[in-house]
Amino acid sequence: MDNWNLLGHEWAVDMLRRHVTRGDLRHAYLFSGPPGLGRRTLALRLAQALNCERPVAPGEPCFNCRTCKQIEAMQHPDLNVIQAMDDGVAKEGGTLRVDQIREVQRTLNLKPYQSQYRVAIFLRFQEANDSAANALLKTLEEAPAHAILILTADTPEQLLPTINSRCEILRLRPLPIEAVTADLIERGLDEDRARLLAHISGGRPGFARRLVDDVTVLEKREERLNDLQTLLPAARVEKFSYAEKLAKDKDVMRQTILVWLSYWRDVLLRVAGAESPLINIDRNMEIEFLAGRLDLSTARKVVSAHEETLEKLERNVNARLLAEILLLDLPKV
Repeated sequence: MDNWNLLGHEWAVDMLRRHVTRGDLRHAYLFSGPPGLGRRTLALRLAQALNCERPVAPGEPCFNCRTCKQIEAMQHPDLNVIQAMDDGVAKEGGTLRVDQIREVQRTLNLKPYQSQYRVAIFLRFQEANDSAANALLKTLEEAPAHAILILTADTPEQLLPTINSRCEILRLRPLPIEAVTADLIERGLDEDRARLLAHISGGRPGFARRLVDDVTVLEKREERLNDLQTLLPAARVEKFSYAEKLAKDKDVMRQTILVWLSYWRDVLLRVAGAESPLINIDRNMEIEFLAGRLDLSTARKVVSAHEETLEKLERNVNARLLAEILLLDLPKV
């Protein structure tokens, strides 16, 4: 209870609790870090700490009152959760549009309906288009005193510097593998399975729990890593064919490259002789084999190529061209 019912990020909870108890709130916060780390949960906890009807102590929400439960379910009248849409459905990898920002601007200007603060949570704000980002900038500059804005993003560098400069930035880090393993064991997993999923999650508790709840996520990962193994020695014609198929769904392509990126980062760690734990420990033999075949410069180039492809994909560069270049530049092993 003393960490807002959160796993990890104690320093962030302590800082935000102090802001609430001292009345020293910023009008805007940015919680950054990789998906599945707990950014959205931390944002909801701050909303609960701000508006709880029966706090157990200053800055300590009770989690049981009507307000706390409504915020947990993201159904509170003074809470707006805004995220990218695709064909009218909230979707990771979609686009957060200017009309969504304008709609929330109108709401934020109204007095709170039943609580002290209106809270607007903008999820994955790196998915906002330019018009939406510029519209939010206006809101950040003119937000009323009763409004608190919370943004989440993978990294602050993906957002406009003018937006970052108006937010209190909290950079959340992955948790130790042991902490995530212990959490999964507590949830009923046997130790070996818990350790494997904790590694695959890269220390992201939300993603680890998703791996437990949804077996298809693990199956998809397995399929994508198997595809990568097949593609490494493949002929150009096979790579072109795979690139065409991959580029048909931008979100699938992004998820595939994220899995491959985690794999190549493991290879880079082994080439560099780093002590950091591998994410893909179930692929240790393959990773060691590849690390023995590549030098440090080549391993770095492969990782950079995957990171650059993801960035360009976000900027709507031609997906098929990106896929073809990425696959043709894979190292020959």
